[in-house]
Amino acid sequence: MKIKKNFIDALRIHVKGGHGGNGFPKFGGIGGKGGDIYVETVEKQTLAGTLSKNPEKRYIANNGGHSKQHCIIGQPGEDLVIPVPSGITVTSDNNKNLGDLNVVGKRVMVSQGGTGGNSRNKFIGQKGQNRNINLILRLIADIGLVGFPNAGKSTLLKAVSNAKPKIASYPFTTLEPMIGTLDYDDGRKITLADLPGLVEGAWANVGMGHSFLRHVERTKVLLYIVDINGFRLGPKYPHRSAIESVILLNKELELYRPDLVEKPSLLVINKMDTANAEEKLLKTLKDLKKIQKVSENFPEEMRPAQFVKFDDVIPCSAKENQESVNHVKLRLRDILDFSVIEGDAMVSQEIKLREQVKRKLSESNIRIL
Repeated sequence: MKIKKNFIDALRIHVKGGHGGNGFPKFGGIGGKGGDIYVETVEKQTLAGTLSKNPEKRYIANNGGHSKQHCIIGQPGEDLVIPVPSGITVTSDNNKNLGDLNVVGKRVMVSQGGTGGNSRNKFIGQKGQNRNINLILRLIADIGLVGFPNAGKSTLLKAVSNAKPKIASYPFTTLEPMIGTLDYDDGRKITLADLPGLVEGAWANVGMGHSFLRHVERTKVLLYIVDINGFRLGPKYPHRSAIESVILLNKELELYRPDLVEKPSLLVINKMDTANAEEKLLKTLKDLKKIQKVSENFPEEMRPAQFVKFDDVIPCSAKENQESVNHVKLRLRDILDFSVIEGDAMVSQEIKLREQVKRKLSESNIRIL
């Protein structure tokens, strides 16, 4: 069955700066500069909206005006602005980062217009920059929700936030990222991004792994969720217990980007309302304390080099037990706030150390270049 996908998180477009206008040699006239092309963050914009306004994905800025007898300096070509949502990384075809656009109103030039004709170029207007660029969306949320399909991510998101995800008892219910807002009694709001379920090999882009994983890069905290009963993706895959699911999620994130496993993290062990859940939980918690030894049962290539150090582990029934859901919600806030305070303290300490080094170098008459 073909799945209709409305959510777009990447676009490859062609941009061409305007051609510079010709000069007027007889009077030393200068041609107008060709228009530049910018990508700019706009409120309430989506990449789908960007695409719908220009399905051909080709953007060409206006040319500069020619120098004339009665207009010695040619008119510059009008710049072209491409609207995009917040969270866009702009890259060239050779994967060079051209800019990160995380704030409304921020812009980056992606194609420069050609210089107008003048005495240095024989009064011939120059071509504008002509290339392909990539617009890659990385969702900006406080917390990223990660897990294998059918672990109960969407159920938990619905229980703790204002989001209304599709929920069903089969894998891959979530087909596109969704952001929910956690509201607290004191007016505090925290955003939580639910990502489509990962599959083994997501790091290698199996099952659109890269498309999903890149959305956790900008989150401050990761919320891992596993089914206490374990998980099996399909007949070709082995059944994975809850502890094995934790190890594999750890490995998938580590292989994609090693620093992801260092993020502050909370582990939710879900579906505690099912049969024999308490007995399975005791074994899982015991295995978590010796997770490195448990991982030795896996092939070497599937063992994490660095294990996630969870700030807390919470048994939960996202479907049946609102008290456990509320506990998750409160702990997420605690962990997020602590990570921000700790991060600010590290930055402050780094600034102090830099100032101390500068002062000592200055006292020693050593110039800092």
